[in-house]
This record gives sequence, C-alpha cells and structure tokens, in this order.
Amino acid sequence: MKSHAAHSLDRWQRDHVYLADRHDKRARRVWIAVWLTAAMMVAEIAAGYAFGSMALLADGWHMATHAGALGLAGLAYRYAARHARNAHFSFGTGKLGDLAAFTNAIVLALIAAFIVYESVRRLLMPEPINYDDALIVAAVGLLINLGCAALLHEKAAGGAAADHGHDRASHDHDHGHSHRDHNLHGAYLHVIADAATSVLAIAGLLAGRLWGWAWMDATVGLIGAAVIGRWSLGLMKSSGAVLLDAVPDRGLEQRIRSRLESDADRVTDLHLWRLGPGHYAAMASLVSTAPQTPAQYKARLQDLPSLSHVTVEVEPCEICETL
Repeated sequence: MKSHAAHSLDRWQRDHVYLADRHDKRARRVWIAVWLTAAMMVAEIAAGYAFGSMALLADGWHMATHAGALGLAGLAYRYAARHARNAHFSFGTGKLGDLAAFTNAIVLALIAAFIVYESVRRLLMPEPINYDDALIVAAVGLLINLGCAALLHEKAAGGAAADHGHDRASHDHDHGHSHRDHNLHGAYLHVIADAATSVLAIAGLLAGRLWGWAWMDATVGLIGAAVIGRWSLGLMKSSGAVLLDAVPDRGLEQRIRSRLESDADRVTDLHLWRLGPGHYAAMASLVSTAPQTPAQYKARLQDLPSLSHVTVEVEPCEICETL
C-alpha cells in the first residue's frame, strides 16, 4: 500500500538536476586541456633542469598553476555530475561550477600579483636574459594555449526567445551572462591569460633581443598582470553573484511579476535566482481577493525561458475590497 502511494506521487516529484547543457562534453574538453597543459609543464620543467635554463623552469612552474586551475574545473564537472541527484543538495549541484570559477578567479588574481612582483623586481634588479631560449619557450607555450583556448571557447548562450519580442533586447545582456557556464569560462580565461602573457612576452623579448631594451620584458609583464587582474575581477563578480543568489535577469523578474499580477492578484514577495547554467528558480507569494490554485498561477509562467523550479503560495485577502 505504501509503495503504491509513493508510486502515485511520481508525476508531482522532480529530480533537481540543474547541470549545464552539454555538461559531459564540456568536461571532456576541459580534461583534454588539463593534459595538454600538464604535458607542456612537465616538458618545460624537465628541460629547465636538463639545460640549466631558469626561463624554462619559471614558465614550467607558471603553467603548473594553470594546470591545477584547469584540473579544479574538471573535478567540479565530475563531482557535479556524480552527485546531481544527491538529496543532500537541496537544489542540485548546478552551482558547483560557479564555486570552482570563483576559486579560479582568486587563483588568477594571485597569478597577476605574482607577475607584478616579479616584473617590479626585475625592473629594479635586471637579470641577464637568454633571449633565444626564452623566445622558443614563449612560442611553444603560446601554441599550446591557443589550442586549449580553441578547445574551450564557446559563444555566449543566447538562450530561448523571450515571450514578447518588444522586451527581448532589454534582457539579452543579463540573459546571456546568466546562462554562461562560469566553470568553463574560468578555465577558458586561464588559458587565454597564459596566451596573452606569452604574446606580451614574445613582444618584450623581441624588443630586448633586437634593440637591447631589457626593461621591456618586465614592462610587458606589468601590462599582462593588469589584463589578467581585470579578467579575474570580472569572473569573481559574475560567479560570486550566483553564489550569493543575486537576481540573474531583471527583465525575466519583471515578466514573472506582470504575469502573476491581475486585478485580483498582487505579488507581495518574489525571489528569482540561478540554480545552474540555463536554470532558474522562482518563488512567489501572492495575495488575492479571488485566489486560484498554485497550479493555475504556475501555468501563467510555463513558457518563460529557463524556469526550472517554481514555487507559488497564495493567501486570500479577505479584508481588502480592492487591491
């Protein structure tokens, strides 16, 4: 009898799986980037010890930080998929990628700070540079990073069309960012940051080799650190907003409110937050002089994009003649 009752509730229950589209495919691409970066790291460190090149050693350990960051992104994908249906997580594991992205943003900031420290130190105390070896290292590193960047690059998700054409433009910006897989974006920023520093390093090394401008190597390091720092802050802000349950799409919030409210109904409390890439949850409280069932209010929202979990509570407003 009990099992029959549980079976009869199946169509009202939900599984709370809020992972990104193409989750497994994205995870595989991140792991390929991890192994490419790790292989380059091992080769540079081994060559550095074998040939006594500090440039090779420094770049090898620098790539180790990026390999670790990419590995963190890969582990986040794996853990999120493995525990997607774990009841311990009230709203699934869709935010785990945002947690990994926030951590990677901090790692990027630390890398930027280290580059600033090294660049300033070398400006104050210049060291001899083996330009030929350093240029080879920078060029090979650039090729590896460009390959990883191509592997991890995705256009911002456009998402489903809005319910009304006239208000689509007003929410496209928020909608695209709230659909972004911050975990993949964080991994992408790591390889782009490394590629950018390689480009700047090549420019600085060429200037030093051709014209004797040894100070250019440290100067372009400072420029690279500023760019990486800016990317870090942007990723920290976007992933942190998800972790703090900030409203992901003001336009969608307004459409939910306008659809729920009528002559008899007023929204008194409304919460909208992101559960995972492309998945939102909404919780609304209404008062009404002619209350309907929660299912009828939910039906008004059923075609809105990406609303994966909706809760509605209704209270009769018996003391109000009009709302």
